[in-house]
Amino acid sequence: MKIHEYQAKEVLARYNIPVQEGHVATSADEAEAIAQRIGKMVVVKAQVHAGGRGKAGGVKLAQTAQEAHDKAAAILGMQIKGITVKKVLVTVAADIAHEYYLGVVLDRASKTVMLIGSAEGGVEIEETAKTNPEKIIRISADPALGLGEYQARDLAFAMQIPAPLQRDFIKIVHGLYNAFTASDASLAEINPLVITKDGKLEALDAKIVLDDNALYRHPDLEAYRDLNEEEAAEITAREANLSYVKLDGNIGCMVNGAGLAMSTMDTIKLYGGEPANFLDVGGSADAERVTNALRIILSDPHVKAILFNIFGGIVRCDEVAKGIIVGLKEVQTDVPLVIRLVGTNQAEGRRILSEANLIALDNMDDAVKKVVEVAHSR
Repeated sequence: MKIHEYQAKEVLARYNIPVQEGHVATSADEAEAIAQRIGKMVVVKAQVHAGGRGKAGGVKLAQTAQEAHDKAAAILGMQIKGITVKKVLVTVAADIAHEYYLGVVLDRASKTVMLIGSAEGGVEIEETAKTNPEKIIRISADPALGLGEYQARDLAFAMQIPAPLQRDFIKIVHGLYNAFTASDASLAEINPLVITKDGKLEALDAKIVLDDNALYRHPDLEAYRDLNEEEAAEITAREANLSYVKLDGNIGCMVNGAGLAMSTMDTIKLYGGEPANFLDVGGSADAERVTNALRIILSDPHVKAILFNIFGGIVRCDEVAKGIIVGLKEVQTDVPLVIRLVGTNQAEGRRILSEANLIALDNMDDAVKKVVEVAHSR
């Protein structure tokens, strides 16, 4: 789950990371009032779950409160990567001497918490890693042992933090690491972390991505969810207890099991197709779940064919077949279906489908080739 910059800064402030004074406005008048209270030059920043705000015109300096009003009026309602800006953060403008990047991510390859730092902040870190990889410093912290003091110190040396600020920098590193682990995040970053011209470290921008699976432990963070920023289909899927992620392709996927769903999408790509979604119906594929899943998949107008890929283990194939038939009665569609059904009671499941004029294949490659062919023909 993504959260807004102002929310991420609230989290970081709890761990004694210096963030600027700032408040959120949903109208130009509110932005003007906030700027008046601050009484200094401010930055008006669009609050959306998308990168590239600056390039899109969503970050503007304002010298006066009236100018803050005008800048906010220009930003509110604009589209950034297809998302409408509905709120802005009005915050103190910093007098910057140098910018750094500091981030913490979960690194599955090394099974560690990875700290990433760079003396080149304020830019896209992915581009820096691609063009100047030597400028990216990585330090792995064992999640069982935590972040060592020496590791934070090593990062300060590697990023060439000035000696008078190294103690403060090390506190920020520990604060970011602690915010990351305590929040069950998958990403926490400060970009840029700056040295101001009066010699202070400040987090000018912040980003945190939370692990949805751990939100039950964090009702305070769950409250940060902004439904206006999420796909309507993903909200519906969550309410129906389905795992769904919208993608850019045209082949809808209904699969039971996350691993099989990933393999299905990989195989679709292998044979020249593009999956329209990840959708895991879980260990049950009864009529209600199939019906909800069909509605969600078909809410995407780009879907030209649907692949059911079901392996009957805990859930029996005959029960899945009944669920598919009931679901298709509830959700009328002319979108072609390709069904792969194998596992427990597969013979009975296929008989049930056959009586409904539906054919189930038993080979995954054959099913994927068929659905790709159908999608390409439409």
